[in-house]
Amino acid sequence: MAIDVQKKIKKEKVRNFIAKDFDSLRNELLSYAKIYFPDKIQDFSEASVGGLFLDMAAYIGDTMSYYLDHQYNELDPVKAVERKNIMQHMITAGLEIPGPSPASVICNFYIIVDSEVSANGSYVPKQTQLPILRKGSSFSSASGIVFNLTKDINFADTDEEGEIEGQVEIVSVDNNTGNVKTFRIMRKELCVSGEEILEEFTIGATHVPFRELRLGNGDVTEVISVSDRNGNIYYEVDSLSQDTVFVPITNLSPDSDRVEQNLEIKAAPRRFIKFRDPATGTTIIRFGSGNAETLDNDIVPDPSKISLPLYGRSSVKRFSIDPSSILNTKTLGISPLSTTITVRYRFGGGLNHNVSSRAISEVDKVVMSFPDDASTADKSTARSTLDITNTSPARGGDAEPTLDELRSSIASAKQFQGRIVSKQDVLARVYTLPTEFGRVFRAGIRENPINPLSSRMFIICRNQSGNLEIAPDTLKNNLSTYLNQFRLVSEAMEILDGRVLNFGVRFQIVVSPGANKDTTLQAVINQIGIMYEIKNMQIDQPIVLDDIRYAIISSPGVVTLNNLEVFSRVGNVGDRSYSVESFEKTSIQKNGLVVGPPGSIFELKFSEFDIIGSTT
Repeated sequence: MAIDVQKKIKKEKVRNFIAKDFDSLRNELLSYAKIYFPDKIQDFSEASVGGLFLDMAAYIGDTMSYYLDHQYNELDPVKAVERKNIMQHMITAGLEIPGPSPASVICNFYIIVDSEVSANGSYVPKQTQLPILRKGSSFSSASGIVFNLTKDINFADTDEEGEIEGQVEIVSVDNNTGNVKTFRIMRKELCVSGEEILEEFTIGATHVPFRELRLGNGDVTEVISVSDRNGNIYYEVDSLSQDTVFVPITNLSPDSDRVEQNLEIKAAPRRFIKFRDPATGTTIIRFGSGNAETLDNDIVPDPSKISLPLYGRSSVKRFSIDPSSILNTKTLGISPLSTTITVRYRFGGGLNHNVSSRAISEVDKVVMSFPDDASTADKSTARSTLDITNTSPARGGDAEPTLDELRSSIASAKQFQGRIVSKQDVLARVYTLPTEFGRVFRAGIRENPINPLSSRMFIICRNQSGNLEIAPDTLKNNLSTYLNQFRLVSEAMEILDGRVLNFGVRFQIVVSPGANKDTTLQAVINQIGIMYEIKNMQIDQPIVLDDIRYAIISSPGVVTLNNLEVFSRVGNVGDRSYSVESFEKTSIQKNGLVVGPPGSIFELKFSEFDIIGSTT
């Protein structure tokens, strides 16, 4: 029996999947209908039933195509336009969703105190009237913006010579005896805008993993502290898997005036993370999942009981672990239970927080502590005379970021990493060390010629005068502790002192006949001084002689340069003190460069004396 193959072959209809918009979809449907249904409908005009069917099908296809493209674009953080999707991209990238930011400003704090006679017979401020102004004290501007003191101010602090720090001036003198009656003491410290508030939450006896608390005020800029009624402190971490935090310890070593705090690592079994709800603007605090009243050994079987020999048995039975029970361990922190949580936080920010200079003048809330022997009159004197002002405008306050700003931050967040891999990673961590633990002015990294598996990092600091000095040992210890948490296991790094090379520049120029020699010479000296300001210098950066030549020749009035010399400044010259490190010009100058030894930095310390020029 013959088989009709043509009847068995299914007729394949031609389809086109390229069309996506309304017109192209309608044209494709019209062509399809005319080919496969010519005897059913012949009128496909816009007013006909056939045209209606075509329009409806094309409309549905166009709409589905649009939303398909839209949803696909929303998967890309660069192309996403919906706020909720941008927020989700930020959470996925590990970014915190920011709100309005506060402003900050350095304020001047004044108190007027009585005088007393010191041991050497001079009149000094009365010690019992010198308070400690505690952080958290609040002040406000005329427009009602509140600023909070971020650090304690001890008006009794003294410098190395035993003189009271800050500015001390005489206010009044006894007309009869000529003796000093009162002094005014001024200290400077940082203040941050926003209102501080304490909020309490009652926690029941039921264990809740990953318990969340929603703070009552919106636009929270900082969670200052979280504690319970038993005195337990909860530390803020980047993620609940982070079980250690950095804590500051008061530095009692001789270099405490240069490094205020020691940096130490502390275990944080009680910890929390915070995130902002973009829909309401409120902040949510999330704790860990562990139960403080339950031992982890009761939840997770001890592997040693399985691995040790079990005498008297020839086999070991199987055991199973409920994966959900892992959430009840303390691995991700402890959830509070049967207590009261107290949260201290600061909220508020915006462009209006950038108040003008001298706008902060009102004293709102003052927290002071005095010496034990201070009388009631002494305390009253200090409190009543406390005054504040800001000589510069507050800066840093800004509105909530726009969608475009949030979107741009997601792309850069992909480059973030919580470890040190490259040289740039190390330097980024060094310069972000909190200032309380010491401030590194410049850092440079070189290979270790002795151990190729380790590196050498040279650091240098600045003193109060802005000149370079050797970093204190406390700063090196703090830096080592800080970097150790981010380095890879196989990495090693030595932290060494940088070498300061003080230098001078001597030159001779020919001035054009129509130019004033003194004015032209001073302009050249100023230009060289600007070139080699310490802010422009880095460790292991050479002095390029051609740069100096170009700066001299390009100065107005200079015809030619006859002589140029870079020389070393060492020891004491007159009343000026220089570094003990020196360099020989003949052995160190190569190919038009003055190159220092490894880990060195050049400093033009006294430009008014160390730039020597002459004219012919």
